[in-house]
Amino acid sequence: MPITPYELLFYVFGAATIGSATAVILARNPVHSVLFLVLAFVSSACLWVLLQAEFLGIALVLVYVGAVMVLFLFVVMMLDVDLAAMREGFTRYAPLGALVALLVVLELGYVVWARKLGIALAPVPTPKPADWSNTAELGAELYTRYVYPFEIAGVILLVGIVAAIALTLRRRPGTRTQDPAVQVRVKRGDRLRVVSVPTEERR
Repeated sequence: MPITPYELLFYVFGAATIGSATAVILARNPVHSVLFLVLAFVSSACLWVLLQAEFLGIALVLVYVGAVMVLFLFVVMMLDVDLAAMREGFTRYAPLGALVALLVVLELGYVVWARKLGIALAPVPTPKPADWSNTAELGAELYTRYVYPFEIAGVILLVGIVAAIALTLRRRPGTRTQDPAVQVRVKRGDRLRVVSVPTEERR
């Protein structure tokens, strides 16, 4: 059975996603790991587009590649990362990583084996008309059926933001802090005292 162009693109982007995700873990330089992660996100966005979910693909590129990963890259390049300290626990967690990788390979092998046997793991989606908008469908699902989980997720993110701000603004003993409001309210009499010193005559 010949491979269709759709399947060829799927295999190409799928291989690029798996290869770049593997390179994120195996790269020695943190900057290279971030760049490989960008490639993984772009390849995943192409897979979303192949699945007729153009909005999710564009959102993945704009939000993660255009904003989050640029911030990650900036932070990694600004920090002085000690690579030797990062690799100290690699051998300790290597068996667990190998076990997870083995499970993933077994799951992928089961899916391929089931397809060869002709077992339908999921129904084939029906093609949508040209005027169908997945953005409108996604918005309708989020704000009708899944409105409560969507709002709960927003509250959880808000709690995370507040917690991060609270941890940043905690008072540390032994550090000197400045209050700009107190500095602005300072008057001359609070900081300056004029002393009249009598002059002495020379004899």
